[in-house]
Amino acid sequence: MHPDPELVALLAHDLRAAGYTSERIRAAWGESADDAFGRGIRIAALRALGDRTDPLATLARLFVLGVSQPLSAVAAAVPSIGVEGLCRLGVATLDADDVRARSLLRPQSYVDESGMGEWLIASDLDEVALAGPLPDDHVLGVGGASLTLAGLQLPIPAERVLDLGTGCGIQALRARRYAHQAIGTDISPSALAYARFNALLNDITDIELREGSLFEPVAGELFDRIVSNPPFVITPRRADVPAFDYRDGGMQGDDLVAAVFAGVGEHLVEGGIAQFLGNWEYRWGEDGLDRVREWVASSPVPLDAWVIEREQLDPVEYASLWIRDGGTVAGSPGHETLLNAWLDDFAHRRVTRIGFGYVLLRRAIGEPTLRRFERVDTPIPAEGSLGSHLAAMLAAHDRLAEVDDDALAAHALVTAPDVSEVRHHLPGQEDPTVIELRQGTGFGRALSVDPAVAGLVGACDGELAVGSLIAAIAQLLEVDPAELRADVLPRVRELVLTGFLRLPGDDAA
Repeated sequence: MHPDPELVALLAHDLRAAGYTSERIRAAWGESADDAFGRGIRIAALRALGDRTDPLATLARLFVLGVSQPLSAVAAAVPSIGVEGLCRLGVATLDADDVRARSLLRPQSYVDESGMGEWLIASDLDEVALAGPLPDDHVLGVGGASLTLAGLQLPIPAERVLDLGTGCGIQALRARRYAHQAIGTDISPSALAYARFNALLNDITDIELREGSLFEPVAGELFDRIVSNPPFVITPRRADVPAFDYRDGGMQGDDLVAAVFAGVGEHLVEGGIAQFLGNWEYRWGEDGLDRVREWVASSPVPLDAWVIEREQLDPVEYASLWIRDGGTVAGSPGHETLLNAWLDDFAHRRVTRIGFGYVLLRRAIGEPTLRRFERVDTPIPAEGSLGSHLAAMLAAHDRLAEVDDDALAAHALVTAPDVSEVRHHLPGQEDPTVIELRQGTGFGRALSVDPAVAGLVGACDGELAVGSLIAAIAQLLEVDPAELRADVLPRVRELVLTGFLRLPGDDAA
């Protein structure tokens, strides 16, 4: 990969002229073939393209599917840069009368607070294009974790953002949507070359890239925001187990994630926020989230912390997932050896489960006020922005921290427009056995509530204060108003924090 700015500009021109977008490529081979390709099956897409030789079809075969194309067809598809220019960039090579891709170059659509957009992202050939396992220095393109973190980034303006372990640069590109300056670091020179290439390809010239491990390249510097999809995968440290630069941090167990917790606070300005993904181990007799609590408590600077665990896997599930990710499938040579290596490694530390989740840390101004560690495994709704939802929840927490119970009771709250109520009845019974509140955006939370809370949420239209509503509900239910208030107000705080209810003046997404 040789990211020459002039050649990259010519390539971008040719791709635009060919209509090389995710929408047009998807339309060219159809929804079914696109779904199959998402599962690692490209034959349906190739069959759908048939014998088309137009630039879009040629480039899609070459750079999306990783299939060699005739020299004449590629030359016609990229008249500005030419085949020689593709080879000079390092994204293709000439083999007799065929052009073979050396890199994937895939359009990636996105939606954020500013609307819809699309990036072009180059990366190394994947296991489908290689028809085999990945090399250790593989540079990953845009995967599920990358998209998750990009969507989680808070859409709040920032001056300086650090993308720790930038890889192909996707998080730095996302950060530049709201930040004045982005710095990306990575231990891999190849990854930094791809990040530089992708910034140029998307006409972003002010992302600074530095080589080095973790925080070494930014020693002594402070940032308003730090984002990271670090190499958090827990991999046995054995010579016969491949360690991939993009996912394996070279440390035992979950020590890499612990190191990010330990170092991130010292590189944030006061009030600065870090967001990253991570794995943590559940060891015999120990809760994995308790390990994360210890990492937060051990930080040399005080941190607000909000950690959301999304899933847990047992050691066999976890090992199988990442062995397959490296291109070794069950039943193939070496699979059983790798699985045994993983299980031996976990057994050595008495690991029973592995958690995965989202981390938001903030350098506290004074004493920390937010220490929230929770498990949320509900499906994420397609509607809305998680980044905006997180920003709204953080703002709600800060407002609630300054509001005592009397002040909260004096507020007239509003039920969020995405909230619905579901009541479950046994046949023939008038009263519900379960009342459930559900969110249509954010994390899609579902909460079981009692009639008092359900009635309050249903009545929150911004007109009557919470205290007045509680008094009216107490009278209706024939219970003591003071006791009901003491019971309901803490739950009202939780409903405001999680976005079911809004304080006056909130513009939550």
